[in-house]
Amino acid sequence: MENTYRILIAEDEPKLGLVIQEELTRQGYLADMAYDGAVAEKLFNQHNYSLILLDINLPYKNGLALCKEFRQQNNKVPIIMLTALGEIQDKVDAFSLGADDYLVKPFHFDELFARIKVFLKRAENTAQFSDKINVGDLEIDMNKKTVTRAEKNINLTAKEFSLLVLLSRNKGKVISKQEIMEKVWELSFDTGTNTIEVYISFLRNKIDKPFETKLIHTKPGFGYYVREAPLS
Repeated sequence: MENTYRILIAEDEPKLGLVIQEELTRQGYLADMAYDGAVAEKLFNQHNYSLILLDINLPYKNGLALCKEFRQQNNKVPIIMLTALGEIQDKVDAFSLGADDYLVKPFHFDELFARIKVFLKRAENTAQFSDKINVGDLEIDMNKKTVTRAEKNINLTAKEFSLLVLLSRNKGKVISKQEIMEKVWELSFDTGTNTIEVYISFLRNKIDKPFETKLIHTKPGFGYYVREAPLS
């Protein structure tokens, strides 16, 4: 598919998890598997997921704690809970922590995959028409072409703005210099200059320097990313 969605499956039943992963892969999605909460947390911090399938009864860190944590870091990614717990209070707890949907085991796979498609389509439409991007206390208004942090206006040039938008739309995802060159400067080759490093420095001076929490990070040898905290 043209835009490959990445889905995190956090499920402690290996057979069930493998079946879901294989079917998602067959349908053209990228699907990462975590059999416990610790691995799920690590994967979430490494990748920018389009959707999360989350079991409640996970070893090391349960699904409800993860749901709360994931939702605090990303208020848009769809989270579908998969669990054997079918009591009303279980559902209320999940929804109150930020879950978007709740499927009780055993469920029909056709229903699960249908729900996944609905949520991915909805998220895509929301992102397409969203006029604001938020990363922590940073807000980018796409209509007004303005940037604020902690309610303070930050003046950016057109190229600085484009670079910040690219990084912020892909919050937590490492963007390579090649991709930045293609999407911000519309060049398909390396110019051999340090243009990107210079503009990253410009952004850091304006976005990060006046504030304690740094948002713009470097992954040496790979590229740059925007996130409230560095990737572990």
